[in-house]
Amino acid sequence: MTRNDAEEFTEFVRATAPRLHRAALLLTGDHHLTDDLTQATYARVYASWRRVSRADDPLAYARRTLLNTYFSHRRLRRNSELPADPTLGPEPSVPEDDPTTRLDLLDALATLPPADRAVLVLRYWEDRSVAETAHDLGISEGAVRTRSLRALQRLRPLLGADFIERTPS
Repeated sequence: MTRNDAEEFTEFVRATAPRLHRAALLLTGDHHLTDDLTQATYARVYASWRRVSRADDPLAYARRTLLNTYFSHRRLRRNSELPADPTLGPEPSVPEDDPTTRLDLLDALATLPPADRAVLVLRYWEDRSVAETAHDLGISEGAVRTRSLRALQRLRPLLGADFIERTPS
């Protein structure tokens, strides 16, 4: 990788890291796993940076890599990594309007299967269209609509009557 490529990649990471990190957090619900997932995603993107940087949408490639890494991790039956001492540092914070709502939402998302969770994160958190979500996940648009409808139906009772949906109907 040339110096110019390295600088482009560094700028790409600076511009996209908060967004990918939030998406990973919503997918995993675990701050430490989120950090690992984000790091693994950027390592894979870095390895292919020359090709990725010439693509129409490098962020779409990174998002797809994040999803593939997430699904791959979920398929593993065991993990060889040992957890670090939780007293080593503070948890990274993700600014939100209401921390209680965020925690309730993360808990509710954790009850969903990984594919449903990925659909909701892409559609409603990342504000992707049905077509973009279908493309990113490699499924049909009808499957995206069905999964999002069923996943939202499962989430609503878990979030309670006080939860206000922020997306238009």
